[in-house]
Amino acid sequence: MDTCDLLVIGGGINGAGIARDAAGRGLSVLLVEKDDLGAHTSSASSKLIHGGLRYLEQYEFRLVAEALAEREVLLRIAPHLVSPARFIMPHVPQLRPRWMIRTGLFLYDHLGRRTRLPGSHAVRLDRPPYASGLKPEFRHGFIYSDCRVDDARLVVTNARDAAAHGAKLLPRTECIAAKREGDQWSARLQDAEGVREVAARAIVNAAGPWVKAVLNERLRQPSRDNVRLVRGSHIVVPRLYDGDHAFVLQNEDRRVVFMIPYEERYTLVGTTEVPHAGDPSCPEASAAEVDYLCRAASRYLEHPLHPAAVVWRYAGVRPLYDDGSANTSAVTRDYVLRLDSDQDSAPVLSVFGGKITTYRRLAEHALEKLAPWFPGMGPAWTTDRALPGGEIPTGDMVGFARQLAQRYPQLPQPLLRGLAGRHGVLAYDVLGNTASVVDLGEHFGAELYAREVDYLLAHEWARSAEDVLWRRTKAGLQLTPGQREAVARYLGRILSEQ
Repeated sequence: MDTCDLLVIGGGINGAGIARDAAGRGLSVLLVEKDDLGAHTSSASSKLIHGGLRYLEQYEFRLVAEALAEREVLLRIAPHLVSPARFIMPHVPQLRPRWMIRTGLFLYDHLGRRTRLPGSHAVRLDRPPYASGLKPEFRHGFIYSDCRVDDARLVVTNARDAAAHGAKLLPRTECIAAKREGDQWSARLQDAEGVREVAARAIVNAAGPWVKAVLNERLRQPSRDNVRLVRGSHIVVPRLYDGDHAFVLQNEDRRVVFMIPYEERYTLVGTTEVPHAGDPSCPEASAAEVDYLCRAASRYLEHPLHPAAVVWRYAGVRPLYDDGSANTSAVTRDYVLRLDSDQDSAPVLSVFGGKITTYRRLAEHALEKLAPWFPGMGPAWTTDRALPGGEIPTGDMVGFARQLAQRYPQLPQPLLRGLAGRHGVLAYDVLGNTASVVDLGEHFGAELYAREVDYLLAHEWARSAEDVLWRRTKAGLQLTPGQREAVARYLGRILSEQ
């Protein structure tokens, strides 16, 4: 029977972050995920690293302060995946008075240590650079800073660093049962080849929407804690306005909807918040949610947004900790770490809630709780250690892109920009000794070549066209159905030869 210090169940951002932190502290770590890494909630976010401005209205000051501090950390350790963005909030006096917004933005600027991002101030929306796309009646607004992120790649990059520190990661492997045997757990794992057993000194249950089911059914741990499943849906449409800024649109239901530049040619609009009662594996953005997002955007846009314009929709299920709030939007976004054990038995730590922005800090807190069982564990270390590909001096992505272009002058600039944004300095590993486009192999479209696909198979656990087209890259958004099928055929051929 294989043994490890820590068995992590769940390969989303929290599981990958905990595996990375634990492995770097000297623990032997095994992570299992029943599907692909980041296949569910962690790849279906609003693609933001943000403090959560609207959470101030719910007095979530600790959460907001922690998230604001983490913006700075993630900008520093993953500049290829996390980038600064400016957000414009058009002022609607009937929804929130000016003094309330100013107060909220003042707190937002000062609750967390801010060194890399500019502060907030009032702006005019009836003149450049922010006049593009809005109805002329919106003349005043506010601007503040947050960050955008490639959420799925953030998961994979944490997983890669966990592996680099000795962790073993097994996507497409499910923990079907586990039981305590004295001071350790005996767990049964199932993959395509069958069932095997492993022993672990502790378990982290980071199963996201399945956290309650894993705790109660797979680990046989009774719990009064509940998870509130909330679906957040997003739509992607052709670009709605010029400029790199995003918009934060206040809605009549007191929620906000984001409009965010996405993949150069598109705008991402989201999100909704509706209770989810079905299978969390395959959530779908409903027609009602798409209509809601279109109406919310059309209230502000000079040209109305219609559902027919949607080129892609996606939905994720957020596993929020059920704090008893009747209003879905008021349920806490903070995380709760439940520890089941005592000093004489093997522990299980379950992760309820959380948001992608605070995953790294959540991992530190999780290991603090497990420290009594691992007295020889090393100290916290992830605050200043760059994620793979993020070793870019001062986070200067423009300078790095220039260096990449100098190294590979025969390759197209759009290709190099895409590789720099996905892989950071590891783009050199992807390209190797490439001298011309011919060396990249088959071109599937959208600057996706066989050479990068091979790299994703070899180093990032990709196994399907969906893994490649929608998580490791976003090429699926721009490829035709025929081109996507060509990627699937290529993957099938390569995997059959292995």
